[in-house]
Amino acid sequence: MSDREKEDAGGARLGIGRREALLRVGSVPLAAGLALSPGRLQAAQEHVHKAAAQAPKGKPAPPKFFTPGEWATVRALADAVIPRDERSGSATEALVPEFIDFILDDPLAEPREKESLQTRVRGGLAWLDRECRGRFGKDFSGCAPGEQTAILDDIAWPDKARPEMVPGAAFFSLFRDLVASGFWSSRVGVEDLQYTGNTFVAEWKGCPPEILAKIGVVDGSGGS
Repeated sequence: MSDREKEDAGGARLGIGRREALLRVGSVPLAAGLALSPGRLQAAQEHVHKAAAQAPKGKPAPPKFFTPGEWATVRALADAVIPRDERSGSATEALVPEFIDFILDDPLAEPREKESLQTRVRGGLAWLDRECRGRFGKDFSGCAPGEQTAILDDIAWPDKARPEMVPGAAFFSLFRDLVASGFWSSRVGVEDLQYTGNTFVAEWKGCPPEILAKIGVVDGSGGS
């Protein structure tokens, strides 16, 4: 069975396969209102790695935007989108939740764009946890894998979502794009691509321009 077939057989708990995540982040545009230039991606990755280096060993850096409850859901959902496999680490191992936290509170982002993105993500997380509590009596992060799968089965594919699931499907599409952007611009994501054009450096400087071009991330504003 191929990796994609295994992913498909695993149901929507994986959200989208690793290769499809790459295709999504390489498509233009991403989710409506989500425009991440190479400059923003690099700034986010540099911030994430500096914060991780300063955090207590073995513990993630605390979020600046998310509440503790939201943070637990973000981390669980990110790993549902890109879990660890035989090729590379998971979204949380790539510090994707920290990447998303920075993007949502980026001091250099356009204020109205940032506020809109914050509202969409925070509202989506609230929808997801509310749906989980209604079905299973607990937030998404506290649900068993099968329970998480049951929820994601209903929102993973917007074209197939029932009317009452449309808000959740819209949020999940946005979240997948954020996860894909954070993962494929990270050290773990670059290694997952098996890119060999760079030599080892002591300090991570962000995703190389060659990789950004390969995955189709371009600066839609004309600059970074």
